[in-house]
Amino acid sequence: MTKQTFGAAISALRKEKGMTQLDLARQMGVTDKAVSKWERNLSFPDVASLPKLAEVLGTSVDELLEVKTAAQEEPAGRKVPALVELVLKAVALAMGVGVVALTVMDEVAPNDAIRLLGIGLACLALVQLMHAGDE
Repeated sequence: MTKQTFGAAISALRKEKGMTQLDLARQMGVTDKAVSKWERNLSFPDVASLPKLAEVLGTSVDELLEVKTAAQEEPAGRKVPALVELVLKAVALAMGVGVVALTVMDEVAPNDAIRLLGIGLACLALVQLMHAGDE
């Protein structure tokens, strides 16, 4: 598959199969409007549905995700790692705040709270690993 946007890849593969957006939507259990948004890069399918999408389109998830991104069009420099770091820190913060809020409202089981905090800690650990290479 040549380098193209995710939406263009879905559109091309769908057309190769002789499918309409409605055909693909029905097989994926979504609306044809959702497929249209995917193909115009306005939204993306749920990550959990990617294996089914790849199967329906007769390709692999790896091939489906091998698309042109903005990071490939402009020099990567430090922008992508900085964005990844920001997202990881945001997830960690969200997990911590979420656990506190849910605990105050008595809406979270202790095991679930520990899992959420574990996700947050894992994100912070990844940030530290990213900086380990800088030293």
